[in-house]
Amino acid sequence: MSRTRTALLAAMALVAGATGTAFAVDPGGPGTAAVPCTVDYKIQNQWSTGFTAAVTLTNNSAAKSSWSLKWSYAGNQKVASGWNAKISQSGAEVTAANESYNAQLATGASVSFGFQGSYSGSNAIPATFTLDGVTCNVDDGGSGGPTDPPDPGGPANRVNNPYEGAKVYVNPQWSANAAAEPGGSRVSNQPTGVWLDRIAAIDGAGGKMGLRAHLDEALRQKGSGELVVQLVIYNLPGRDCSALASNGELKPDEIGRYKTEYIDPIKAILADPKYASLRIVTTVEIDSLPNLVTNTGSRPTAVPQCDVMKANGNYVKGVGYALNKLGDVPNVYNYVDAGHHGWIGWDDNFGPSASLFKEAANAEGATVNDVHGFITNTANYSALKEDNFSIGDTVAGKSVRESKWVDWNRYTDELSFAQAFRNHLVSIGFPSGIGMLIDTSRNGWGGTARPAGPGPQTSVDAYVDGGRYDRRIHLGNWCNQAGAGLGERPRANPAPGIDAYVWMKPPGESDGSSKAIDNNEGKGFDRMCDPTYTGNPRNNNNMSGALPDAPISGHWFSAQFRQLMQNAYPPLS
Repeated sequence: MSRTRTALLAAMALVAGATGTAFAVDPGGPGTAAVPCTVDYKIQNQWSTGFTAAVTLTNNSAAKSSWSLKWSYAGNQKVASGWNAKISQSGAEVTAANESYNAQLATGASVSFGFQGSYSGSNAIPATFTLDGVTCNVDDGGSGGPTDPPDPGGPANRVNNPYEGAKVYVNPQWSANAAAEPGGSRVSNQPTGVWLDRIAAIDGAGGKMGLRAHLDEALRQKGSGELVVQLVIYNLPGRDCSALASNGELKPDEIGRYKTEYIDPIKAILADPKYASLRIVTTVEIDSLPNLVTNTGSRPTAVPQCDVMKANGNYVKGVGYALNKLGDVPNVYNYVDAGHHGWIGWDDNFGPSASLFKEAANAEGATVNDVHGFITNTANYSALKEDNFSIGDTVAGKSVRESKWVDWNRYTDELSFAQAFRNHLVSIGFPSGIGMLIDTSRNGWGGTARPAGPGPQTSVDAYVDGGRYDRRIHLGNWCNQAGAGLGERPRANPAPGIDAYVWMKPPGESDGSSKAIDNNEGKGFDRMCDPTYTGNPRNNNNMSGALPDAPISGHWFSAQFRQLMQNAYPPLS
């Protein structure tokens, strides 16, 4: 099937009709060309190793008696043969020059040509085109040279809730994996997060699309309405100091590489005026900052690697740098990861975590205004709402807080935690307009094991265990949990203070391998992903509850996806 993507690299370009014809519009007056040239680059057909493309060039400057259009590829694309232009390639740079019969290019005139090429990895649209050395799709401001597009005004121009009134990007690669499973077409059109979990993911690695390819596809999906793209920023130095399954590529002291090789290139792409019409939501560095609170010092859950990261300050510096740089892009909405209720819902974690988030939000040039909100339960399994018991219940003379499951936590579920945590964050200085996201991708806990009502009141443990939806062995279990199901489908404004329920973790992508597997992604083997593991202090020495035969984190896990559909709540029709 033909797949078409239109590239209009312009802050002020309009795409009209299904043909993708480009019109340059001068904000100073209708019908006056403000850019020297516009380029419409379409991939008409694409297969596993090749593609055909059509290019239309429009000249908005003085008439030309000859022309030469140039661009560079970010990937491994190679031009094989072309028509209606003399096309040559040197390294990544491609030059398309006129034929004798189409050399004349009057002001406002267009010329079209095409070619066939090959590629490997992603087939990203070129970022920049130049006509006779002048950059196309950039307003020259009448000064003879290009200028930066006008800043729409920074945070004040952002909408209060980016999800409201907007579609959300569907990753075509995740969608294809989901649709290939029996019954998967019931959810394959759902939006999920795009994980940038290593430097190579920016350009595309391991057969996965790169960032530009996703954003180009998002523009295609957007149409004339609003569209949110969800990105997970996830590559801190010394990443996930307490979980080997998701260890990253950067060493604890490589904060310089994080800045220059990871965040800076991401910002450069997101700041491209081509993508200014998208609402880009970033989930900033999951499972990082809370580790500095709960897994350091003299606590029984302490991990030496987390003490290292607390001492060198690179989690705080990295998050601050990401918020500062990405927050400079007017259509980016930063949501900082805030763990989940089963991690920081206790009194000695709740306040200190909020204070640490504020410290990070003011580090490396960032301010709290660079934070649009927070996200909870990312890639986790905590139930959205426990209906069969509440934190104030008393059974057999004991409060629910005294049960083994709740274990003196202040919260029983993610919704109550997220709303309370939002209020606390505002009280310590975050903007009053912040909103919360809750990842509901795997917290449905439906199926035959879902309780229909409260447990017996013979004891507080029987009452809680008999009625809880979350069927994990322990709240500290986090890897490929047996019995889990898809949760609430993504939607905006589901509850007060909550911007959206999201599937930030793509269902069916593994949390980690159930046994050691060699890989080039820097991901280790964590016993919490081994179904035979008997636990550690972080899960009170319980069984891991993990599924067997899992691949490394981020790789497709068919058995898990089928389980998630089977146990979905609300159920799938």
